[in-house]
Amino acid sequence: MIDRYTRPAMGSIWTEENKYRCWLQVESAASTVLAEDGVIPVAAAAAIASQQSVSADRVREIESEVKHDVIAFTTAVAENLKAAGMGEESRWLHYGLTSNDVVDTAQALQVKEASALIRKGLEALLEILKRRAVEFKHTPTIGRTHGIHAEPTTFGLKLLNWYAEMQRNLVRFDAAVEDMRVGKLSGAVGTFGHLSPHHEERICVRLGLKPAPVATQVIQRDRHAAYIGVLAVIGSTLDKIAVEVRHLQRTEVREAQEYFSEKQKGSSAMPHKKNPITSEQISGLARVLRGNSQAALENVALWHERDISHSSVERVIFPDSTILTDYLLAKTTDLIDRLLVYPERMKKNLESTGGLIFSGQLLLDLAEAGMLREDAYRLVQSHAMRSWKEDLVFRDEVGKDGKITILLSPEKLARTFDYTRQLGNVDAIFKRVLGE
Repeated sequence: MIDRYTRPAMGSIWTEENKYRCWLQVESAASTVLAEDGVIPVAAAAAIASQQSVSADRVREIESEVKHDVIAFTTAVAENLKAAGMGEESRWLHYGLTSNDVVDTAQALQVKEASALIRKGLEALLEILKRRAVEFKHTPTIGRTHGIHAEPTTFGLKLLNWYAEMQRNLVRFDAAVEDMRVGKLSGAVGTFGHLSPHHEERICVRLGLKPAPVATQVIQRDRHAAYIGVLAVIGSTLDKIAVEVRHLQRTEVREAQEYFSEKQKGSSAMPHKKNPITSEQISGLARVLRGNSQAALENVALWHERDISHSSVERVIFPDSTILTDYLLAKTTDLIDRLLVYPERMKKNLESTGGLIFSGQLLLDLAEAGMLREDAYRLVQSHAMRSWKEDLVFRDEVGKDGKITILLSPEKLARTFDYTRQLGNVDAIFKRVLGE
């Protein structure tokens, strides 16, 4: 991922240097366990464990000749051992292992590191969504369906909905992370031709992983597809939040807007512009996450016990998806934290249709008062359509209709058009979600 969208902590996880450090961790854990069982000399395991890093430039140089990244890596490590006077011990490096024993297991370590950062981002966003949901719990605003005014809601409920969705995303994420916390050291086709299942179990324990119960030469890619898919779902929720902010910031709506700093400029040509650029960026980058999810699904079907069609894809989608998720969580958290909210504008928009949004309540009140529902629907709709077409005040028009006033007194009609009546269960909804 380009530097523009890469936060330093996450970016460092996906450097070549860190990848090789993880490869060395796997090699060291394997040699230590094998030495404990007398398979290789203890001195060899100690020598391999002494290697904390390897030059990415040197690995790249060797790979340009041998055309195999793991062979280039083991060659570079062997060179380091020889230079340190431990050349004899280097023959025990990578003993009994195949390339993907190292690559897949080490990738699990990188994903584990990346996931810890993403989880912090999820928790930070949840905290902000909860705080602002409570802040605007009883701030009335118009609910819209199909983009059209529907019935009253509160701005806090919008935020609470996002909070609940992100809670579900956290549960999904934790499950996907656990599913990815596996290693495999079962050899070229997964049959433990050179090591034993007991070795694999102990090596994985040393690395903080679980052994894959069964594998080919690779850990099966359904796990990876599920993980990248969850990141795409998280991105889609962030996109959903951003789309709502973009709509609310429109000139005709103006109910909320992104924070706009004193020196910020919105347009090179129009000095008055304040554009929802952060929200638009979130929406745009979420598309990349969804595209990567499709690529991860394509990686599930490999030939026989292994091919490498997935490998090149994962060199892109794992760094890019984790980096983007980390970035988008931070951007969305800041967006919600500093979001400017305009309750008076919300109230003005809510009242802008002259009470049309209470047509459903009027229908129910007339039915309760004795009018057949079909008759009530036709009567209310006729007033609603006429009021909309002729720009009349719906509330006033129904108050002039004897068919209505004979059933509903002025006091009852006033209650029909009281939005606090429809918002009486907001506290109960909050208690469902927050338990408070």
